[in-house]
Amino acid sequence: MSEPRTPSAAALVRLVAGREISSRIRDKNFIISSIVIVLLLVGVMAFQVAVNSGGNEGRLGIVGDAGQLGPAIQAQGETVGVDVEIVEYADEAAARAAVEDEEVDGALVEGAGPNPELLVGERDATMEAVVSGAVTGAAISDRLLEAGVDLQTLPQVAVTPLGDAEDDGQRVIVAIIGVAVLYSLLILFAQFVAQGVVEEKSSRVVELLLATMRPWQLLAGKILGLGVLGLGQIVVIGIVGVSAALAFDVVSVPGELISTVLTVVAWFVLGYAFYASVFAVAASLVSRQEDLGSVLTPTTILLVVGFIVAIQAAGDPTGTLATVTSYVPGLSPLVMPVRQATGEVALWEVALAVVLMLVAIALIVRLGGRVYAGALLRTSGKTKIREALRAGSA
Repeated sequence: MSEPRTPSAAALVRLVAGREISSRIRDKNFIISSIVIVLLLVGVMAFQVAVNSGGNEGRLGIVGDAGQLGPAIQAQGETVGVDVEIVEYADEAAARAAVEDEEVDGALVEGAGPNPELLVGERDATMEAVVSGAVTGAAISDRLLEAGVDLQTLPQVAVTPLGDAEDDGQRVIVAIIGVAVLYSLLILFAQFVAQGVVEEKSSRVVELLLATMRPWQLLAGKILGLGVLGLGQIVVIGIVGVSAALAFDVVSVPGELISTVLTVVAWFVLGYAFYASVFAVAASLVSRQEDLGSVLTPTTILLVVGFIVAIQAAGDPTGTLATVTSYVPGLSPLVMPVRQATGEVALWEVALAVVLMLVAIALIVRLGGRVYAGALLRTSGKTKIREALRAGSA
C-alpha cells in the first residue's frame, strides 16, 4: 500500500480558505450586514429622489394680457433650473380658484396700473423670483424698443464649458459612497479575521490545525477566504448600487462612473490585504474576545482617519493633506479613489500609491507572520510583540 500523500502548501491554503467561506457565508452577522448595506444604499438613493422630486418644477397660471409673459417666464425659470409649466385661464376668478385648490403654484393676473399681480397660496421664493425677473426683463425690453434701441445689436455672453462639471460631480458622489461602503467592509471583514483567530485560540482548535500545516498557511487561508467573500460582496453591492442609480434616475452612468466603481473595488483588494493582515496579527496576541478591542483600536483609528480624510479630499483633492495621505499605506485605499474621481491625479501617482501599498503588505506579511507564528499557541493572557517575534523566529 502506498503512503498517503501530504497535501501541498497551496492545497492547505485553499482548504482553510474554503472553510472560512463556508462558515462565514452561513453566519447571521454576515448575512444581516450585507442586507443592511444594500438597503441603506438603495434607501439613500430613494430618499434623494423623494427630496428632489418636484423641487425643480412648478405650475403657473396666467390670465389675459399677462399671457404674453409666458415664454419669458419659462426662459427665466430655465436660468435657475426651474421647469415652469404655463396654464392659461380665461379670467381672474378661474385662476384664483386654481390657486386655492392648489392646482397651480401661483397665478399672474392683471393688477392695478401697468403692474401684473401674482396670486399665491403659499409663499414660494423661487417662483416669485422667476416671475419678477421675467416681468422686469420684459419691461426693460419694451422701454428699450420704445427708445429705438435695436436689441439684436446688444452684446451677448457666449458660454463655453471647458469640462463636464456634472459628470465630475457624479463621479465624486459615487466615489464617496463607494469609499463609505469600502470603509464598512474593511472593518467588517478585518474583524471577521481577528475574531476567527481568537475563537480558534480560545477553543484550542488552532493546535489541531497547526499539527497539519504551518502558521503562515493558516493565516494565508483565512485572509484569502474572507477576501474572496468580501470581494464578492462589494461587487454585488456595486452592481446593486449602479442598477438602483439607473432605476431611480439619480445619475447618468457613463463609462467614467463605471470606472470609478471598478477603482473602488480594486482598492478594496489592496486595503483588505493590508488591514486583514494587521488585524490577524494583532488578534493572535490575545486569547479572549474581551481583549480583542484593545489590540485592534490603533488600526481601527487609522481606518477612521482615512475615511475622514477621504471625505475632506472630495472638497479639496489637490490639498496637501489629501495629496500626502493618498500615498500613505493604509490611508491610500480610502483617499486615492476620491482623488481619482476628481480627475486631479496623474497615472504615476496612482502607480506610486499602489507600489507603496504592495511594499507595506509584503512587510506586514513577513514581519507579522513571525508574530503570528510566535503568538498563536500562547493561550494565557496577552502576548507582547517582542516575545512573539522571539518565539516566531526560533
